[in-house]
Amino acid sequence: MSNNNNNNNSSNNNNNNSKMSYEEAGRKGGEQTAKNHDKEFYQEIGEKGGEATSENHDKKFYQEIGAKGGSQSSNSSNSSNSSNSSNSSRSNNSNNNN
Repeated sequence: MSNNNNNNNSSNNNNNNSKMSYEEAGRKGGEQTAKNHDKEFYQEIGEKGGEATSENHDKKFYQEIGAKGGSQSSNSSNSSNSSNSSNSSRSNNSNNNN
């Protein structure tokens, strides 16, 4: 049945004057960017984004987002957080190898 849904989506795209969805265009663009650029490129644009954010926001902004992030993990001790992070990294890495 899921194949029918995929076929329906395909048909809808074809019936729509062969226009690509925003989702598909974004995915294809992201894949192409990843093929054409290395880790350094992403580090540079991340740094530029961080600088722009710091120019546009004050100390209060960072305190608020820090509190939001801290409130999500405040129920656990620091040692369990670090071990959970390690475990999730390992499981993510094993998924990437498949």
